[in-house]
Amino acid sequence: MKATWNGQTLAESDETIIIENNHYFPPTSIQKEFFSSSETTSSCPWKGEASYYSITVGDKTNKDAAWYYFQPKEAAKEIKGYVAFWKGVEITK
Repeated sequence: MKATWNGQTLAESDETIIIENNHYFPPTSIQKEFFSSSETTSSCPWKGEASYYSITVGDKTNKDAAWYYFQPKEAAKEIKGYVAFWKGVEITK
């Protein structure tokens, strides 16, 4: 699977985990130079607290376009540190 935005590949892996129709990419598969930590968090009743990344490609920034669970609840432990995308980031094979 491949995650792209603004013409740039952000992550690519054959080992994504699909939960709730979202592909979670292994942390080693993301191109870290495009990601910056965000102060934004959200909470899921069964996965726990999510943290966000903003993505910058060229002169464009997509705020909070990726999220991950640093310390997920037991039910979601398999996606610890994995990154999922939204806000116009395309996920393709």
